[in-house]
Amino acid sequence: MRYKAIFIDIDDTILDYIPCCREAFDAALRALNEETDDKLFDLFFSISGRLFSEAKHGLHTIAEVMEMYPKEFCERAGYPPESVDIFKHAFREAWGKTHTLVPDAKETLETLRTKGYRLFAASNSFGHLQRSRLEYAGVLSYFEDTYISMDIGYDKPDIRFYQEALRRCGLQPQEILMVGDSMTTDILGAQAVGMDTCFFNRRNEGLGDKEISGLVVIHALPELLAFL
Repeated sequence: MRYKAIFIDIDDTILDYIPCCREAFDAALRALNEETDDKLFDLFFSISGRLFSEAKHGLHTIAEVMEMYPKEFCERAGYPPESVDIFKHAFREAWGKTHTLVPDAKETLETLRTKGYRLFAASNSFGHLQRSRLEYAGVLSYFEDTYISMDIGYDKPDIRFYQEALRRCGLQPQEILMVGDSMTTDILGAQAVGMDTCFFNRRNEGLGDKEISGLVVIHALPELLAFL
């Protein structure tokens, strides 16, 4: 085998981020005694998306973002200050149960394990929430371990996240393939420590000036099996 192990991002690689986000958002609105609303979700999604994007470039930590987007959303949506904590806690509680899988995710993990690859989840978020979601989705058992930023102490793409993950799994960078949907956190972050990478371009992003020589790009998870 070309690699001994595969590091796999969670959101938009194993679990489908948008429907999961909408499910948790609707639960948070219900906690505020509000009905689901497309325009409010679009506002929430734009706020959280902007803040997470800024975090990828080192402007915030993931822990900071987790506090910032409920506050900004409630303020811009016109909810009173006491709504922030209600929304935040309801969203997180629901988030830990969201588990919509990306197409072919479970089958791909099953095949990778059958072929003898060691599998590790690598994600930015709260560890207990991400593990809960994987368990609800029925795929946690495929992973030998989960490396989550709030447990590791550093956020992807910080090189220290990957260095600590390497220390924990006892492997060298050249023995691992990193698979993920973010060019910044998954691809460039892993390449900085010497890992080969596979960009899961499931939303058909135009890479433009982000083209990287030798980068493997897939648009569906079964394509990963063909590459390996």
